[in-house]
Amino acid sequence: MLSVELHAHSALSHDGRDPVDLLLEQASAVGLDAIAITDHDEIDASLEAAELAPEYGLIGIPGIEISSSAGHVLGIGVDERIPPGLAYGETIERIHEAGGIAVVPHPFQSSRHGVGAEVSRDELARADAIEIYNSRLLTGRANRKAERFARSRGLPMTAGSDAHINEMVGQAVTRVGTRGERSVEAILEGVRGGRTSVAGKRTPWRISFRQAGGGAKRRVKRRVASFFG
Repeated sequence: MLSVELHAHSALSHDGRDPVDLLLEQASAVGLDAIAITDHDEIDASLEAAELAPEYGLIGIPGIEISSSAGHVLGIGVDERIPPGLAYGETIERIHEAGGIAVVPHPFQSSRHGVGAEVSRDELARADAIEIYNSRLLTGRANRKAERFARSRGLPMTAGSDAHINEMVGQAVTRVGTRGERSVEAILEGVRGGRTSVAGKRTPWRISFRQAGGGAKRRVKRRVASFFG
Protein backbone atom coordinates (compact mmCIF):
# COMPACT_ATOMS: atom_id res chain seq x y z
CA MET A 1 0.00 0.00 0.00
CA LEU A 2 1.30 3.44 -0.94
CA SER A 3 0.49 6.52 1.15
CA VAL A 4 -0.85 9.17 -1.20
CA GLU A 5 -1.89 12.80 -0.73
CA LEU A 6 -4.60 13.40 -3.35
CA HIS A 7 -5.77 16.90 -2.41
CA ALA A 8 -3.40 19.79 -1.71
CA HIS A 9 -2.96 23.35 -2.93
CA SER A 10 0.03 25.50 -3.79
CA ALA A 11 0.37 29.27 -4.01
CA LEU A 12 -1.02 29.06 -7.54
CA SER A 13 -4.47 28.49 -6.03
CA HIS A 14 -6.25 31.75 -5.23
CA ASP A 15 -6.34 30.69 -1.58
CA GLY A 16 -3.05 28.77 -1.35
CA ARG A 17 0.09 30.03 0.36
CA ASP A 18 3.21 27.99 -0.35
CA PRO A 19 5.38 27.13 -3.37
CA VAL A 20 5.77 23.64 -4.73
CA ASP A 21 9.11 22.92 -3.10
CA LEU A 22 7.74 23.41 0.42
CA LEU A 23 4.83 21.09 -0.27
CA LEU A 24 7.17 18.41 -1.59
CA GLU A 25 9.51 18.82 1.38
CA GLN A 26 6.59 18.33 3.77
CA ALA A 27 5.29 15.30 1.87
CA SER A 28 8.70 13.69 2.04
CA ALA A 29 9.15 14.59 5.72
CA VAL A 30 5.90 12.92 6.78
CA GLY A 31 6.68 9.75 4.86
CA LEU A 32 4.30 9.96 1.92
CA ASP A 33 4.94 7.94 -1.21
CA ALA A 34 3.09 10.20 -3.65
CA ILE A 35 1.37 13.56 -3.88
CA ALA A 36 -1.01 15.35 -6.23
CA ILE A 37 -1.09 19.15 -6.16
CA THR A 38 -4.67 20.05 -7.08
CA ASP A 39 -4.88 23.80 -7.49
CA HIS A 40 -8.17 25.53 -8.20
CA ASP A 41 -8.60 25.65 -11.98
CA GLU A 42 -4.84 25.82 -12.53
CA ILE A 43 -2.35 23.08 -13.37
CA ASP A 44 1.10 24.60 -13.93
CA ALA A 45 2.27 24.14 -10.32
CA SER A 46 1.01 20.57 -10.32
CA LEU A 47 2.97 19.76 -13.46
CA GLU A 48 6.05 21.33 -11.88
CA ALA A 49 5.55 19.26 -8.74
CA ALA A 50 5.13 16.06 -10.75
CA GLU A 51 8.45 16.74 -12.47
CA LEU A 52 10.33 17.60 -9.28
CA ALA A 53 8.81 14.92 -7.04
CA PRO A 54 11.42 12.20 -7.71
CA GLU A 55 14.09 14.51 -6.27
CA TYR A 56 12.21 14.21 -2.97
CA GLY A 57 11.70 10.45 -3.22
CA LEU A 58 8.08 10.92 -4.23
CA ILE A 59 5.78 9.96 -7.07
CA GLY A 60 4.32 13.16 -8.49
CA ILE A 61 0.75 12.91 -9.74
CA PRO A 62 -0.51 15.78 -11.89
CA GLY A 63 -3.95 17.05 -10.97
CA ILE A 64 -6.38 19.92 -10.71
CA GLU A 65 -9.47 20.91 -8.71
CA ILE A 66 -12.01 21.97 -11.31
CA SER A 67 -14.88 24.33 -10.58
CA SER A 68 -17.69 22.65 -12.52
CA SER A 69 -21.04 24.41 -12.71
CA ALA A 70 -22.24 22.11 -9.92
CA GLY A 71 -19.17 22.39 -7.70
CA HIS A 72 -15.67 21.05 -7.28
CA VAL A 73 -14.28 17.93 -8.94
CA LEU A 74 -10.71 16.65 -8.64
CA GLY A 75 -9.08 15.55 -11.87
CA ILE A 76 -6.29 13.21 -10.77
CA GLY A 77 -3.72 12.09 -13.33
CA VAL A 78 -4.51 14.76 -15.92
CA ASP A 79 -1.74 16.83 -17.44
CA GLU A 80 -3.85 19.51 -19.06
CA ARG A 81 -6.04 22.29 -17.70
CA ILE A 82 -9.74 21.49 -17.82
CA PRO A 83 -11.75 24.71 -17.93
CA PRO A 84 -14.10 25.70 -15.13
CA GLY A 85 -17.82 26.24 -15.61
CA LEU A 86 -18.58 23.04 -17.49
CA ALA A 87 -21.48 20.85 -16.43
CA TYR A 88 -20.64 18.18 -13.86
CA GLY A 89 -21.01 15.31 -16.35
CA GLU A 90 -18.97 17.07 -19.02
CA THR A 91 -16.24 17.80 -16.48
CA ILE A 92 -16.00 14.09 -15.68
CA GLU A 93 -15.90 13.25 -19.38
CA ARG A 94 -13.08 15.72 -19.97
CA ILE A 95 -11.11 14.21 -17.07
CA HIS A 96 -11.50 10.76 -18.56
CA GLU A 97 -10.53 11.98 -22.03
CA ALA A 98 -7.34 13.37 -20.48
CA GLY A 99 -6.54 9.96 -18.99
CA GLY A 100 -7.40 10.81 -15.40
CA ILE A 101 -9.86 9.81 -12.73
CA ALA A 102 -12.62 12.01 -11.32
CA VAL A 103 -12.78 12.25 -7.54
CA VAL A 104 -15.48 14.31 -5.85
CA PRO A 105 -14.11 16.17 -2.80
CA HIS A 106 -16.24 17.20 0.21
CA PRO A 107 -19.41 16.36 -1.76
CA PHE A 108 -21.90 17.25 0.96
CA GLN A 109 -20.52 20.58 2.11
CA SER A 110 -22.23 23.20 -0.03
CA SER A 111 -20.34 26.05 1.67
CA ARG A 112 -17.18 24.67 0.06
CA HIS A 113 -18.72 24.02 -3.35
CA GLY A 114 -19.55 20.37 -2.83
CA VAL A 115 -21.56 19.00 -5.74
CA GLY A 116 -23.93 16.95 -3.60
CA ALA A 117 -26.52 19.71 -3.35
CA GLU A 118 -26.51 20.38 -7.10
CA VAL A 119 -26.61 16.95 -8.75
CA SER A 120 -28.71 13.85 -8.23
CA ARG A 121 -27.32 10.85 -6.39
CA ASP A 122 -27.20 8.95 -9.69
CA GLU A 123 -25.19 11.76 -11.30
CA LEU A 124 -22.88 11.95 -8.31
CA ALA A 125 -22.20 8.24 -8.68
CA ARG A 126 -20.65 8.86 -12.11
CA ALA A 127 -17.44 9.82 -10.34
CA ASP A 128 -14.60 7.31 -10.15
CA ALA A 129 -14.23 7.87 -6.40
CA ILE A 130 -15.64 9.86 -3.52
CA GLU A 131 -13.50 11.73 -1.00
CA ILE A 132 -14.94 10.41 2.25
CA TYR A 133 -12.43 12.06 4.57
CA ASN A 134 -11.48 15.70 4.15
CA SER A 135 -9.37 16.90 7.05
CA ARG A 136 -10.58 20.51 6.83
CA LEU A 137 -14.20 19.81 7.74
CA LEU A 138 -14.95 21.28 11.15
CA THR A 139 -17.27 18.42 12.10
CA GLY A 140 -17.35 14.83 10.92
CA ARG A 141 -20.95 14.89 9.72
CA ALA A 142 -20.26 15.63 6.04
CA ASN A 143 -17.45 13.07 5.95
CA ARG A 144 -19.74 10.40 7.41
CA LYS A 145 -22.44 11.25 4.88
CA ALA A 146 -19.91 10.94 2.05
CA GLU A 147 -18.78 7.56 3.34
CA ARG A 148 -22.34 6.27 3.60
CA PHE A 149 -23.03 7.38 0.05
CA ALA A 150 -19.85 5.80 -1.35
CA ARG A 151 -20.53 2.50 0.41
CA SER A 152 -24.15 2.44 -0.75
CA ARG A 153 -23.02 2.80 -4.37
CA GLY A 154 -19.92 0.61 -4.14
CA LEU A 155 -17.67 3.53 -5.10
CA PRO A 156 -13.95 3.73 -4.31
CA MET A 157 -13.13 5.98 -1.35
CA THR A 158 -10.31 8.47 -0.88
CA ALA A 159 -9.06 11.02 1.66
CA GLY A 160 -7.27 14.33 1.32
CA SER A 161 -5.78 16.95 3.59
CA ASP A 162 -7.09 19.77 1.37
CA ALA A 163 -3.97 21.56 2.58
CA HIS A 164 -3.60 25.22 1.67
CA ILE A 165 -0.40 25.60 3.70
CA ASN A 166 2.53 23.21 3.59
CA GLU A 167 2.30 22.16 7.25
CA MET A 168 -0.98 20.36 6.58
CA VAL A 169 0.19 18.18 3.70
CA GLY A 170 -0.33 14.57 4.71
CA GLN A 171 -2.92 15.37 7.36
CA ALA A 172 -5.20 12.89 5.60
CA VAL A 173 -4.00 10.29 3.11
CA THR A 174 -5.28 7.56 0.86
CA ARG A 175 -3.62 4.17 1.13
CA VAL A 176 -3.60 2.66 -2.35
CA GLY A 177 -2.88 -0.94 -3.24
CA THR A 178 -0.72 -0.98 -6.37
CA ARG A 179 0.31 -4.65 -6.53
CA GLY A 180 3.90 -3.69 -5.86
CA GLU A 181 4.20 -1.04 -8.56
CA ARG A 182 5.33 2.52 -7.85
CA SER A 183 3.93 4.68 -10.62
CA VAL A 184 1.21 7.18 -11.36
CA GLU A 185 -0.59 4.63 -13.52
CA ALA A 186 -0.55 2.03 -10.77
CA ILE A 187 -1.98 4.52 -8.27
CA LEU A 188 -4.77 5.57 -10.64
CA GLU A 189 -5.62 1.94 -11.33
CA GLY A 190 -5.59 1.16 -7.62
CA VAL A 191 -8.09 3.93 -6.93
CA ARG A 192 -10.29 2.92 -9.85
CA GLY A 193 -10.28 -0.64 -8.58
CA GLY A 194 -11.25 0.39 -5.08
CA ARG A 195 -8.03 -0.87 -3.52
CA THR A 196 -8.01 2.01 -1.07
CA SER A 197 -8.31 2.82 2.59
CA VAL A 198 -8.19 6.18 4.32
CA ALA A 199 -6.23 7.49 7.28
CA GLY A 200 -5.81 10.88 8.88
CA LYS A 201 -7.00 13.38 11.39
CA ARG A 202 -8.92 16.60 11.34
CA THR A 203 -7.03 19.82 10.72
CA PRO A 204 -7.06 21.80 14.00
CA TRP A 205 -9.69 24.54 13.96
CA ARG A 206 -7.18 27.29 14.56
CA ILE A 207 -5.23 26.21 11.48
CA SER A 208 -8.38 25.87 9.37
CA PHE A 209 -9.36 29.42 10.32
CA ARG A 210 -5.82 30.62 9.61
CA GLN A 211 -5.87 28.97 6.19
CA ALA A 212 -9.26 30.49 5.42
CA GLY A 213 -8.24 33.94 6.65
CA GLY A 214 -4.98 33.88 4.77
CA GLY A 215 -6.77 32.76 1.62
CA ALA A 216 -9.25 35.62 1.87
CA LYS A 217 -6.43 38.16 2.23
CA ARG A 218 -4.58 36.72 -0.76
CA ARG A 219 -7.72 36.84 -2.90
CA VAL A 220 -8.22 40.52 -2.08
CA LYS A 221 -4.58 41.33 -2.87
CA ARG A 222 -4.80 39.54 -6.23
CA ARG A 223 -8.02 41.30 -7.17
CA VAL A 224 -6.51 44.69 -6.28
CA ALA A 225 -3.35 43.88 -8.24
CA SER A 226 -5.45 42.76 -11.21
CA PHE A 227 -7.56 45.93 -11.07
CA PHE A 228 -4.59 48.25 -11.06
CA GLY A 229 -2.43 46.07 -13.32
